[in-house]
Amino acid sequence: MGSDGVKVLGAWPSPFVLRVRIALRIKSVAYEFVEENVVVSKSELLLKSNPVHKQIPVLIHGDKPICESLVIVEYVDEAWPSSGPSILPSHPYDRATARFWAAYLDTKWFPKLRAILFGGGEETSALEEVTQGLVWLEEALILKGQNLNFFGGEKIGYLDIALGSFLAWVRVVEKRSNVSLIDEDKTPNLFKWAHHFSTHPAVKDVLPQTDKLLDFAQYLIAKLGPSRTTSN
Repeated sequence: MGSDGVKVLGAWPSPFVLRVRIALRIKSVAYEFVEENVVVSKSELLLKSNPVHKQIPVLIHGDKPICESLVIVEYVDEAWPSSGPSILPSHPYDRATARFWAAYLDTKWFPKLRAILFGGGEETSALEEVTQGLVWLEEALILKGQNLNFFGGEKIGYLDIALGSFLAWVRVVEKRSNVSLIDEDKTPNLFKWAHHFSTHPAVKDVLPQTDKLLDFAQYLIAKLGPSRTTSN
């Protein structure tokens, strides 16, 4: 499908930008990826397109900017309804549940994952909370149905994108901190899910490589210290 003037302002390491790219790929929407180096400076286009938060990602569709990763994913699903499978669940309860878990990931879970990696004195408690969150998600995946590849069923859906966007960072934390988070013994369904997600055609070519992302994390730690501002 043609891009219809679709641009994504983002940076390759950002899990939030990754959400947008995966959603567009699921919908077979061509787009121009405009790489931003927000650690060094922010472009005038970014500041103009997202004057409130001044953060990536931003989707520009027909010269109109849409901000916030999960908002953009929903927009992509609605703007191209007949192109590719639906991303949001069809049932209102399933949509509400997916949105609940996505909000939990962004506001509670990922900040703790980041704390394990970037320090700040709360690594032990953060590890406990991240582990507990994965147990809850394992249970949610089991409740969704037996032997399903994704939270959305047999196809990638909203919650898969919300959680899967963090998968590369999970692997970085595991490697750098020598911990096991998504474990075949502790969370076997999530372990299987992670394999299906990372090898999906819409994901595998844009999912950051662990070693490359680890190098970037080391750079951030050296440059910014334990605290850093993230995109969303």
